Amino acid sequence: MTIRTPLGLIGAAAGIAAALAAFALLDAPTARAQVAAKVESQTRPNFGLLLDPPARTYRNRGAHHRRYDYRRHRPDRGPDWRPGGYRPGSEEIVLVDCGGNPGAGAVEDAVRRVRPGGTLVLRARGGPCVGWLNIDKPLTLIGEGGFDPRDWERSAQLTLQAPDGLPCMTVAQGVRVEIRDVVFASPRAGDAACVVGYGAEIVMNRVGFRHAGDEAAIYADGGLLDIRNAVLDAQTIAPAIVADGAVLNAWELTVLGAQSGMELTPGPGQTSRIAATTLKGTNAPNSFGPRSIGLLIRSGRDYGRVEIENAAVCGYVEGVVVEGASVAIKDSRICRADKGAVLYSGELRLEDSRIRASTVGVAAAAGHAVIVDNVFAGGMDEVIYREPRASVEAHGNRVWSQSVCRPSFRDRYRGRYEPYWRPGDGWECAHGSYPREWWDAEDGLFGLPYYDDGYQLDGYDRYRDGYGWYDRDGRYIGDDRWRGEDRWRRGGGWGW
Repeated sequence: MTIRTPLGLIGAAAGIAAALAAFALLDAPTARAQVAAKVESQTRPNFGLLLDPPARTYRNRGAHHRRYDYRRHRPDRGPDWRPGGYRPGSEEIVLVDCGGNPGAGAVEDAVRRVRPGGTLVLRARGGPCVGWLNIDKPLTLIGEGGFDPRDWERSAQLTLQAPDGLPCMTVAQGVRVEIRDVVFASPRAGDAACVVGYGAEIVMNRVGFRHAGDEAAIYADGGLLDIRNAVLDAQTIAPAIVADGAVLNAWELTVLGAQSGMELTPGPGQTSRIAATTLKGTNAPNSFGPRSIGLLIRSGRDYGRVEIENAAVCGYVEGVVVEGASVAIKDSRICRADKGAVLYSGELRLEDSRIRASTVGVAAAAGHAVIVDNVFAGGMDEVIYREPRASVEAHGNRVWSQSVCRPSFRDRYRGRYEPYWRPGDGWECAHGSYPREWWDAEDGLFGLPYYDDGYQLDGYDRYRDGYGWYDRDGRYIGDDRWRGEDRWRRGGGWGW
């Protein structure tokens, strides 16, 4: 059997092969040029990105914060349901008597029944309501039992508890919700925050939180977070409150237990204010995870401003840290810190406040700092530290410290020495004991016994009364024969 191949087919195949070879030879320089261009585009600096940086950085939680899937939590909503898909309710006031109803869906259904602008009342006499409130319309949430933040340990009866690994409440974009007399609990939160708002207005008064997890107890991504008369116990390595691009107003707020107190990136336009607030850390340096910071204030694309007054930030490695924003601190206390306040960039005004630190009172790496009429105390190496890129204006500051307030001695009259203290850069050493009432409001919050930071020079009280002098080694020499200026003019000599 013979197989004959048509000459036309053979010719066609040869022509195709020749064409492919010619195309490869002609296209080789182009292919090499494309590879070179690709490599060049990957290595060339992107000057446009440098001149116009993105609004969010890798450090910013808002860039990758979890968006929760509510339909997975409530599959009965149907395939077409989505957050914000509630039908407007018709009831002005809805009362839910929970009594501990895990998985019943009573609180979730109650949100649907409330009309926009209505009121949802949670009654938790037999146990907390268990559920996830996904609020997509303006309403008021009230706990029937009331809440007194001054009696946190005894009156904190739980009102609303989150399912494991899920939030207590989420608030949709543009929605305003007012919350009163509610105690939230998220004992097994995992990587979920207890209260989450996306461009929402969350106003809280007389509320409490018991949160344990890896994320913040309250997370506000834009919008407004107004919290007053509240206690927040957050057992987490994350900041207890994260306000990312949001306006934060806090008054009579107490934060306990978290490795870091607050992380704030102030929103544009309005000024964020923190007043009469106590941030109490764990009083232990962290060996892993994020830095232990009482109040971290960053700046996004918009240069935000924060005002802090009558606040206490104690028990953190770094008390207040400013990265690019404008921050004013007045009549406040920073205690039990390695570094009291740190300015990496931006503006810091610290006025009429008390800072207790073991390493540095105020450290300025860059930016502009104004440090006026403050009290510094502790075993500091430096009171005010500045790097060349920072400008610091300091005056009127007093220091109680046994490390930086040791006197020098100079010969006043024939071997009789007087003590003197070299003035610091914008500060001077204070004499006498550190006031005990100040200690009680600072390190005394942790139950620590009183410690006097003031440098006690032997015989200094008698010396100030005009009697005696010192030798070159700083030993007090008592002498009642001469007083005042006479001790420098009469009876002197190296032979006595």
